[in-house]
Amino acid sequence: MSSIIPFDSQERLLIQARKYISDPELIIVEKDRAIPLLLRALKFGELKIRREIILLLGSFAKEDVYWPLYEIMCDNEEPDELRDQAALHLSVIGPFLDDPRALIKKLIADLKNPDTDIKVRAILALGWEGNMGAALSLIECLYDLCEEIQEVAVSALCNLKDSRVIGLLFDRMQHCSPDQKRAILFNLWRFKDKQKEVAEIYRKELEQGESSLKLDILILLGQLNNHRSHEEVYRSFLKDPNPKIRALALERLGAMKSIELEHVLPFLDDPAMEVKRTAISIVQNYRK
Repeated sequence: MSSIIPFDSQERLLIQARKYISDPELIIVEKDRAIPLLLRALKFGELKIRREIILLLGSFAKEDVYWPLYEIMCDNEEPDELRDQAALHLSVIGPFLDDPRALIKKLIADLKNPDTDIKVRAILALGWEGNMGAALSLIECLYDLCEEIQEVAVSALCNLKDSRVIGLLFDRMQHCSPDQKRAILFNLWRFKDKQKEVAEIYRKELEQGESSLKLDILILLGQLNNHRSHEEVYRSFLKDPNPKIRALALERLGAMKSIELEHVLPFLDDPAMEVKRTAISIVQNYRK
């Protein structure tokens, strides 16, 4: 009987991959060897190491990794978590590919797939800045019967960062489901060149929309560049019955130094502790 111990090439491959994970700069030095090795290692090992390899390859080898990512995304045998990461990573590296047309074509074709999971991941993967070649296909997904697909399509369209889409989203808000409307509202702030129009939409929703969304919209309002013009909006919510809204409105006014100390002091006796803490913080800042 032979005493030779079989060589485990797969284990050796993963050992080498871990070396590059622990020292990413080594990939630059040994790029011709490291990239093919990491691509092979991507097929083996535990979920954790495979996720780390995806991050590495997305940083150092975008042109080499996008088809392997696509294959992972579409493989029903792969863990859902890894398939989700592959889809999201495709949307991250998409803008940096030399020629993404073949990938875009594949992903748009997947939008016709009856498998909802494949369709959702294809939508996620298509949502990158400047990918206007996918805009019409993503717009069609807004009218899908599946609410999850509608909501993911909203996010992907906003990721295109093209202000021509915003008019469609404004119009869609008037005719869509509450969940899709919520998804649109939560993404509008990202259109940096349409801040004035977005602010007006948020103001209108605060006045006429669902009370359950008020806190979220106030938070989103703070994401806009012209936040100082919202002083009166925050002031109007200082007496709101929701203590989280009162606290947020008070905090924003304090941060802008748009509330006098005499108007802060009554909030020290507010029945909600979070409002009291906010008031105390503002008073302390005034006395520094």
